Amino acid sequence: MSHGADAQASLEAVLKDEIIRMYNEVAEDPSAEFHFYHGRPAAEMFGYEAEWLERAPAGAVESFAGVGNPHERADLQPGETVLDLGSGAGLDSIIAAWRVGPSGKVVGVDINPAMCRRAQTHAAAEGTSMECHEGRMEEIPLPDESVDVILSNGVINLSFQKRRVTKEMHRVLKPGGRISITDIVSGRELSQA
Repeated sequence: MSHGADAQASLEAVLKDEIIRMYNEVAEDPSAEFHFYHGRPAAEMFGYEAEWLERAPAGAVESFAGVGNPHERADLQPGETVLDLGSGAGLDSIIAAWRVGPSGKVVGVDINPAMCRRAQTHAAAEGTSMECHEGRMEEIPLPDESVDVILSNGVINLSFQKRRVTKEMHRVLKPGGRISITDIVSGRELSQA
């Protein structure tokens, strides 16, 4: 590994730890101050239906840390298999499970195993089910051509390898599959700091 690659890997490891710490904090203390919108106010601002927010477990709503609403254009259908990339506390997975119904399937992937457990607990409390796999979006732990729809809400911007993430999403999508993501985009190069 070159010095540049070593530095990049070191920076990625630090960032991964910080991301895990920060989202754990949101889940454990949603009333704290954060530098981003979160919880029910954020979900309402992004157009999540009031009925969804009333029906979902309070913990999933309070821990919501998305940046938009990927459900607006996802057009989920009964029986579809959905991947929630960066599933967090599970609000988007739970909504997806309602929409694909008992004949469908929702699979979450999150870098944080504690978030996977939390998402599955929230889904079970609501009477729905989801699988959740600990994993990186740069190496999605699913087989080729295994999902109909990919949802993602505010996580791809956290990757240093966005092209790799895009390749992985296309690898796991079935032919004719769909991607519905919301994320943060910068029009200028950001400093390492």
